[in-house]
Amino acid sequence: MANSHNPSGEDSLIARYFKPLATDPGAFGLVDDAAILRSSGEDIVVTTDAVVEGVHYLADDPPGTIARKALRVNLSDLAAKGAVPAGFVLTLALRSKEDIWLRPFADALGEDAKAFACPLLGGDTVSTPGPQMISITAFGRVPQGRMVGRTGAKPGDRILVTGTIGDAALGLDVLKGGVIAQALASDPHAREMLTSRYRVPQPRNALALAVREHATAAMDVSDGLAGDLTKLCAASGVSAIIEVASVPLSAAAASLVARNAAGIEMQLAGGDDYEVLCTVPAARSDALVTAGRAAGIAVTAIGTIVEGSERPRFLDSQGKELALKRLSYSHF
Repeated sequence: MANSHNPSGEDSLIARYFKPLATDPGAFGLVDDAAILRSSGEDIVVTTDAVVEGVHYLADDPPGTIARKALRVNLSDLAAKGAVPAGFVLTLALRSKEDIWLRPFADALGEDAKAFACPLLGGDTVSTPGPQMISITAFGRVPQGRMVGRTGAKPGDRILVTGTIGDAALGLDVLKGGVIAQALASDPHAREMLTSRYRVPQPRNALALAVREHATAAMDVSDGLAGDLTKLCAASGVSAIIEVASVPLSAAAASLVARNAAGIEMQLAGGDDYEVLCTVPAARSDALVTAGRAAGIAVTAIGTIVEGSERPRFLDSQGKELALKRLSYSHF
């Protein structure tokens, strides 16, 4: 984590906040400007994601939740690839280096690094006059040739997702004081659950091995279920039919949809779910559901892969296709 513009200031920051997180021998205690990630005949899976103030988190979000989200969105990618976390590098673009922000940020990051066995290997810190940004590149391990990509979905495969869909988009609306905040004005428990889903994703790393064993294709849902499924189908050269009534919703989300306080499109196209979306041969889909149950993670079948190159079709309970105005969150 080197910065030639202010080495003494950055060295002090690294020593105080981040050196304790660098538990892997290959990190060299963060005294070098490179690290070593050892591998014994495995493939190294690499993924990177950044979270930007005002885009992926709000300026007044607690620093601890920002740290957890920054790491967990990358851990979610590793889970969907069937990879075991190996470590990460961190880039921080900060407006200031005040202890009141950095201490809870580093503490939460360290707790998650330990909980998910994904130690800090190195990185960089820079100053910025603009929005803060945290970028993490995470590394994972899989047996050679066993990473689960987006290209293997086959007609007849069942489409499965973990957890519940759409909570984070609702939670963001609550934090912004939108229509969902008004609809839940008298339900603080639901408000807290939804905002937590936005601020602190729950990466499904406990299912990584089962995804690797059973899935033909997989990715994590970050920009919206409809849009991300469209990406997976395009990569595999297939299409899909989704039974919208089967898409798993939390009790809070289901209640909002039932009383027309939230549209189902918000659930299907909202971002920040960080659930695993995968395709599994029909004969093996129950095995993944069972593995999820053993790990305490709900896994739900929501549709089927079919031949074709058209966009996935989303059918309501009467078999009528929903015309979605948008498929996902777009950064541009």
